[in-house]
Amino acid sequence: MRPFVYALPMPDSPTDPNAPRAPYMRVLDALLADIRSGALPPGSRLPSEAELCAAHGVARMTARRAVGILREHGLVVTEWGKGSTRTGQIPREDE
Repeated sequence: MRPFVYALPMPDSPTDPNAPRAPYMRVLDALLADIRSGALPPGSRLPSEAELCAAHGVARMTARRAVGILREHGLVVTEWGKGSTRTGQIPREDE
């Protein structure tokens, strides 16, 4: 019988700046850049999961994970059937 192996979740950002980035981190970085630049001001809608998938060449769950991290940090709110909307919260520099 094989022993149970617990896999730790990937961190929100790698500790080594030269390490390869997970696909969800690339989507997350792009969304954070849009938030910081003002391209996604408070009250604006984020691109849909389908739009994020097409723009970044990722799977739907990958796009969903990136938006989920923004939601956990209070940067967006998501309503079923309506999508995700940017809140007024400002991202910290380490996000």
